[in-house]
Amino acid sequence: MLSWRSLGVALLMVMLAGCASRDHPPRQPPPVVVSESTWRKVDSDIVAASKEATRQTTNYARDVMLEWMGLVYQRTDTNFIPWFSGYWTQQWLTMKVGWYRLNAGKEQGPVVDRLAIYLQEQYHGRVLEPVARQIDPDQVMEKAMKFYVWLLGELLRKIPQRYGVPQDQFERRLKGIPAIALGPPPTHVASVHQIIHSEPIDKLPAYGVLVARIRTTSGSARAWRSDADISPVVRRTSKRLMTELATSSASSVVSMAVGRAVGSVLSLGVAGISAMMREDERPEMETLLRKSLNAAFKEKWADLMWDPDTGVLAGVYYLSGQIEENLARKRRLSLQFEPVPRRAPLPDG
Repeated sequence: MLSWRSLGVALLMVMLAGCASRDHPPRQPPPVVVSESTWRKVDSDIVAASKEATRQTTNYARDVMLEWMGLVYQRTDTNFIPWFSGYWTQQWLTMKVGWYRLNAGKEQGPVVDRLAIYLQEQYHGRVLEPVARQIDPDQVMEKAMKFYVWLLGELLRKIPQRYGVPQDQFERRLKGIPAIALGPPPTHVASVHQIIHSEPIDKLPAYGVLVARIRTTSGSARAWRSDADISPVVRRTSKRLMTELATSSASSVVSMAVGRAVGSVLSLGVAGISAMMREDERPEMETLLRKSLNAAFKEKWADLMWDPDTGVLAGVYYLSGQIEENLARKRRLSLQFEPVPRRAPLPDG
């Protein structure tokens, strides 16, 4: 009888112990402590990922902009140059120079400037605007930024497993690395974590501020297209027209033009035709114009491609610069305040 009672007590104690164990869940393992040396390796890999994303994005942007330049060359050759060197265009330009000169008096500067503006508008409408409907440098700039951010995110995902860093700690690390710092206000600031996890990134306020700042910067891609940067060519053309008018019989008409503006302009047009428009001169004119335009665009293409503030890679350079510079600064500070390892005392000699 006593043994059965003892057995019952033992079973009751086991049941109570089981209930108690269910009330208290097992202890969680202690959090993983990542050493400072490991974090340095992680940061170094983040920098390497940024550089690789920049390299691949640069290749993408260069290929697209080379295609853009090819379209510009093609349309310049098939549309603008034939229009510019045409008989009636030259006649019209001569008449415009006459008008400008009548209004400007003896000063040549305003005449050259006004004709330059007119020809730049023509170039924009005949060449740059149609090409932009196929490839727009402003859109290339924004696509390059988005490609960089996407590729950076893909490369960063591989880092935690490489060093055994818990994902939540790695995420906190990314939140502490500024990628956009245009504040205040705080909405103009974004971390690496924010830019790679914002889908779509267009909804991130700091990203929109960065894009707007690049576009409004003086000499941006849009401003470059508007200026057309054919001013060296058109200014030389304007001066040539001025010189030919001055050496022709039109110069006497201009000096006598008081109250007879219409008649003077017609005379200038006729004089311009006789002085400069010979069909056998057209091939040479087109060759010189083509050479001048190509040289100007090679130089300007380099600015549009590589300028760190206004080119199509300006956004990529900004993001990568922020990330890499902030991590470099963090590394310098960690080394500066790292405790000096103690050395064992030397034995007495």
